[in-house]
Amino acid sequence: MNIYQNVSMKELVKDNSYVGRGIVIGKTEDGTKAAVAYFIMGRSENSRNRIFREEGENLMIYPFDESKVEDPSLIIYAPIRKLENQLIVTNGDQTDTIYDFVKEGKTFEAALETREFEPDAPNWTPRISGMLTLGEGDFTYKMSILKSADAEGSACNRYTFAYAARNGLGHFIHTYACDGNPLPTFQGEPERTVIPNDIDAFAAEIWENLNEQNKISLYVRYIDLKTGTVENRMYNKNQ
Repeated sequence: MNIYQNVSMKELVKDNSYVGRGIVIGKTEDGTKAAVAYFIMGRSENSRNRIFREEGENLMIYPFDESKVEDPSLIIYAPIRKLENQLIVTNGDQTDTIYDFVKEGKTFEAALETREFEPDAPNWTPRISGMLTLGEGDFTYKMSILKSADAEGSACNRYTFAYAARNGLGHFIHTYACDGNPLPTFQGEPERTVIPNDIDAFAAEIWENLNEQNKISLYVRYIDLKTGTVENRMYNKNQ
């Protein structure tokens, strides 16, 4: 087994019916762009009743049909927020926690010390987070997962991973290992994946290989490291 092998997103998601919510951060093969992707999946009607919407440089999740909303607390949030030279992406309202802490000069890690996994027993859905920090023509990024220490949800384990950007390399973290009851939590380090130069090819690769029944929305952003020019692609199953 080659631990340094980069695997395509197609291979990482195509045969997995439920990876839950996922974050990918990395650099394109030609080294010119930073890439961020976020997607959501859902099994219940409440989870599937969602849509992504752009609001300036940020991304929001809203109910597709407001009359069908059962519990908005864990499904409605801002998954992507921009703060100066940083881009924050998460699977919950910890996006706002990180934003507020970093704005005050505090750290990504300090923000997440105040949060824990979601209170949705028996799954105890992990909170996954990422933050990309742009510098002079390059960037670094961090990823985090907060997950339950046991089946009872009695304590929270916190894991943070810090990366230097490398051409063609991205890291993929998701909430669940696969489908199940209860849902088994993601294990180990974020998975290494290939980041192609073409944003359309990358977005299509993810969207077309996520489980057709359970996928809901996908958002991909490429940032030109020289000019700061941004390209976005968005897919919503609910239109």
